[in-house]
Amino acid sequence: MANAPAPEGSPDSWLHQDLHWVFARLKQGLAAAEAAAVREHGMTLWGYTVLMAIVEAPASSQLALAQAVSVDKSKLVLILDELENDGLVRRRPDPADRRARIIEVTPEGSRALKTARSDIKAIEDQLLADLAPAARNALQSALQHLVGEPIARVEAGRSPETACMPNPA
Repeated sequence: MANAPAPEGSPDSWLHQDLHWVFARLKQGLAAAEAAAVREHGMTLWGYTVLMAIVEAPASSQLALAQAVSVDKSKLVLILDELENDGLVRRRPDPADRRARIIEVTPEGSRALKTARSDIKAIEDQLLADLAPAARNALQSALQHLVGEPIARVEAGRSPETACMPNPA
């Protein structure tokens, strides 16, 4: 039986070779550390993610923003409500379409995002500290590539309303 799986618990076990499990474990660990960090700046991880998306590429609509951050549009409304109540964003009517809202980050939101981003960067640096700079760059480049066309092919049209949009750069 040359193709028999490695014994359970070994580094070569099926579990540790499964990309979903590996990414889920990384996400779980990062989420725990990062949620605590952003909480110190008055936001949730979703709020932090939405603030980054608004600053990085202001969306033309709340639906576009929901797609960009991979969250259901009804949940996005709750996230935006929290951010607005905390003074981190403001919504104003779009002059071109009074039914639509333009979402803007407030100066307080910009400050909170900048300091939270610094804390998140420190957590990411700690996670990647054991990797040589070339390996860190290769990992980040590979992951950024995978969230574009490769994951879109794998999703094969499933759940487009919650799919992360690839970086246009």
